[in-house]
Amino acid sequence: MVARIAAQAARTAQSRRAAVPPDRDSPEAPSASAAVRTGSVRLHLTMDLPYPTDIPRACEQIQRDVAEKVAQLTGLDVGEVVLTVRRLLTAADTSRGRVR
Repeated sequence: MVARIAAQAARTAQSRRAAVPPDRDSPEAPSASAAVRTGSVRLHLTMDLPYPTDIPRACEQIQRDVAEKVAQLTGLDVGEVVLTVRRLLTAADTSRGRVR
């Protein structure tokens, strides 16, 4: 359940912070896993980001947004959010909604 909340929060943050459309059925949708231990959680996100972009800044903002949303909705302390960038998408990729 925590991973699903984190994936939804990541989709929202990806759309807001990195201008990638939040298409839930797309293979490029963010994925998340969560390791919950005694009131805290460690999250791992995998997602695509647009190119060009300020990758470190976008990642930091997305990590912060997801941590805040997961903490708010679950009451858990988010100890760490690891974000892996799966692909960098050009404007042509995002306008088509698919990666070649």
